[in-house]
Amino acid sequence: MVGLLAALSASAAGGMRIALPLLLIGLLRIDKLWSEIPLLSQIHPQVVLCILVSWSLLELFASKTFAGQRVLQIVQILFSPIVGAIMAIAIAQATSIEETFTNPWMLWIIAVVGGLLALVLQLVQAGWLYRLRGLPMWVIFLQDGLCIALVLFAFDAPRQGGLIAMLLLWLAIRSSKEWYRWYKHQELPGDGGNPRRSKRDPD
Repeated sequence: MVGLLAALSASAAGGMRIALPLLLIGLLRIDKLWSEIPLLSQIHPQVVLCILVSWSLLELFASKTFAGQRVLQIVQILFSPIVGAIMAIAIAQATSIEETFTNPWMLWIIAVVGGLLALVLQLVQAGWLYRLRGLPMWVIFLQDGLCIALVLFAFDAPRQGGLIAMLLLWLAIRSSKEWYRWYKHQELPGDGGNPRRSKRDPD
């Protein structure tokens, strides 16, 4: 159970940022780097390090502008399921979850759940980005901090990290309900149930 919570924590980090959690997981295991990480283990460590450092810096600085947020959001939505799955598998292997040895197919289930969690979190952030016309700066810094904390929790405090991941999922579900309610409130009489029909500035 602890290992599963650790995998959820790592996957949630992949739902915040793409390169930063992968960079952190390699640096925290400096003796192995990315040698046991799916996909990344097939690439030379120096190349992986260069790519992850460059993209992490881009995520940290480009996310502070609205144009940068929009570009990053598209890339993050596309790659977050992959990163979430990779993070989940990496942590599951690092924490030696017993079920993954007795039932290898469990690793695939963990990967799918991790990828879906990361994707859901990214979609929620994309929704808020376009509804608010840009995320506030304090939210951006909160995302950076959560990403780092979730990776650290996956190794050192998996219970707390898993609980934070489940709390983020709960907030995502709540947000989707609020969006639907807000969307329906924009409906005008005569729109035939289509709130977008009379909008001057569609989202």
